Amino acid sequence: MIGASKPLGRRRLLAFAALAPLLQAHAGAQLEEPLVDSVRTALTAAVHNAAPPVPAFSDLSLQARYKDWLRINDKRLASPIPEDSARQEFLATAWYEAKRAGLDVALVLGVVQVESAFRKFAVSRVGARGFMQVMPFWARLIGDGDPGVLFHTQTNLRFGCVILRHYVDREAGDLFMALGRYNGSRGQAAYPDAVMAATRIWS
Repeated sequence: MIGASKPLGRRRLLAFAALAPLLQAHAGAQLEEPLVDSVRTALTAAVHNAAPPVPAFSDLSLQARYKDWLRINDKRLASPIPEDSARQEFLATAWYEAKRAGLDVALVLGVVQVESAFRKFAVSRVGARGFMQVMPFWARLIGDGDPGVLFHTQTNLRFGCVILRHYVDREAGDLFMALGRYNGSRGQAAYPDAVMAATRIWS
């Protein structure tokens, strides 16, 4: 929860430390599948909105909860992302892009943990890039064709969140199948189970 107490935070940190060796960089190969024109257009529009990751809140209590969330997770990510400014940029952007795509931010952090272990410049054996291990073909399908942009924090998180949202919708809300599709291992349990275990740490 956003307002977790300090003892609970410590327990989650210990759980995170225990799970980390098991959840390192399980990036798979997202499969390039044909997109109908309407889907391609919608996904392209979703990734090309250049709005910066500045959250808006309907009331002060929500803003306070967001600040608490930033404070708690800034401490928790100090080890994998040691640079203060990079860590703060990552957290603010992950929260913004998750909310923008209609995803649970804990799920997005779980995906990043499993896919790249929070490494901005991670490259998998099959060429997936960045925090959310986005395959370069997505830059051609719905981006400007330059896979180098996938190492940019907001671009990578935006692509990853938009793609994951697309898979969740395609699987009619079945998160297990959507995560498998994201990883290129649809129907197999290892990856969804790893992401859901990581998601519970960040919830």
